[in-house]
Amino acid sequence: MSKNLEVSALLDYYGMILTDKQRETVENYYNDDLSLGEIAQNLGISRQGVRDSIKHSEAILYEAEEKLGLMKNARTLSDSLDTIRKCVDIIDELNIKRYRSNDINESIKVILAELEKLKEL
Repeated sequence: MSKNLEVSALLDYYGMILTDKQRETVENYYNDDLSLGEIAQNLGISRQGVRDSIKHSEAILYEAEEKLGLMKNARTLSDSLDTIRKCVDIIDELNIKRYRSNDINESIKVILAELEKLKEL
């Protein structure tokens, strides 16, 4: 994942721990693709002040992820759900081709419903 996407994702998870000005600066830089000069002009601070704010905010976001791991856990959960979904699809195909079991069909429906609940978390 590129740094821009990573910081943007971290901002989604941990942006609330930044000050309003820090969050606005990072959003302008990473999400709105504004230059340091444009942000400085909009906020009435120096380019160096913008750069320092971004670097400090990045450090806060990375430290939060290191300590809490919310983004990593969400990715792990998503990957696991995808794996479960693929296994359910294989079981469904085998059931259609070989077994034709209503019990298996019902179990698949339950598993898929539970997967949808988990994806909404």
